[in-house]
Amino acid sequence: MLSTESLLDVAALRADTPGVGDVVHFNNAGCGLLATPVLAAMVDHLRLEANIGGYEASAARAEQVREFYIETAALINCAPENIAFAGSATHAFSTALSAIPFEAGDVILTTRNDFISNQIAFLSLSKRFGVHVVHAPDLPEGGVDVAAMAELMRRHRPRLVAATHIPTNSGLVQPVAEIGRHCRELDLLYLVDACQSVGQYPIDVAEIGCDLLTATCRKFLRGPRGSGFLYVSDRVLRAGYEPLFIDMYGARWVEPGRYQPVETAARFEDWEFPYAIVLGCAAAARYAREVGLDAIARRTPALAAGLRDRLAGLPGIRVLDHGRQLGALVTFAIDGWQPEPFKAALDARHINSALSFRHFAQFDFGDKDIDWCLRLSPHYYNTEHEVDQVVAAVADLSVTA
Repeated sequence: MLSTESLLDVAALRADTPGVGDVVHFNNAGCGLLATPVLAAMVDHLRLEANIGGYEASAARAEQVREFYIETAALINCAPENIAFAGSATHAFSTALSAIPFEAGDVILTTRNDFISNQIAFLSLSKRFGVHVVHAPDLPEGGVDVAAMAELMRRHRPRLVAATHIPTNSGLVQPVAEIGRHCRELDLLYLVDACQSVGQYPIDVAEIGCDLLTATCRKFLRGPRGSGFLYVSDRVLRAGYEPLFIDMYGARWVEPGRYQPVETAARFEDWEFPYAIVLGCAAAARYAREVGLDAIARRTPALAAGLRDRLAGLPGIRVLDHGRQLGALVTFAIDGWQPEPFKAALDARHINSALSFRHFAQFDFGDKDIDWCLRLSPHYYNTEHEVDQVVAAVADLSVTA
């Protein structure tokens, strides 16, 4: 395996990551291990809340809270005013969807690999409002056929185009910037789910050409659970889009029969914030930028590629990732095992992993003719030695099946 440790001080990064002493954490696509500065930011604020009160603590830390918007904006190349905090990527996604005035007959154009919760939300809109959901076809080698998707854009003039950058169920990286160019040419509203890519790759919303982008902070960004964000473009704000259930933080009640949304993406936020988590997210975004997204984007997928290649050489293992570009999610099926016992066997070896099931990805798993798979997702603080450990464990388990 080509080592990328020279690009980063992996030893120092691991010293900043207390959890690496306890587990081989290959579940960063589920939740990354917290770095010490992230943990410290949250604990410090909770102590302040305990000492002086929650409202008083948030007032005292107003400048640090503001840094969440500054750091997150710098992470994806936009202005702080374009960022809204959310309780999760799914919360951000559903809030964004609620701002679109769908009518019967409108079309949502998406891909066959969009995230399960997004697909369910589209079906819910279809059920309630009579919206048509159209899925662009895939290329034979995997990933959406952008040319076919562009033709569907011209044919249907969809009310919304949506794409998940990296699906949760495989290592596929979708060409979201290519899709965005067609959306801009046709002046179509474009929503990108970057849940698995923020913190793994450099993200530039201007290059992608999206109107809305959602992400979590807990995965490759290594922030706390219960956090995410929504990017809202200037053109969407100027057009007056607002969430269906806007609250007192996002709007001003200017007279008994009228309210006025605030001018920034804060119109998509609620009054109540988990301020310790917000400060942890700010620290996580700052930490990722200090480590360097370009270096992360070289090391993390390279670790996954080496893992993927070695697993593919094991008997009884079928690696499932397909596409022109593959990220740090490695998925495989194994003969002779049921899902929970197999994961439990890895847990017993202190190797963290995740299971995916057909109901997570009806199209993808139907095409692959599988009911479940195991997902492994290393990150930049993992080591080549840990890859060796994981491959050895899977090899041993494949023999004992």
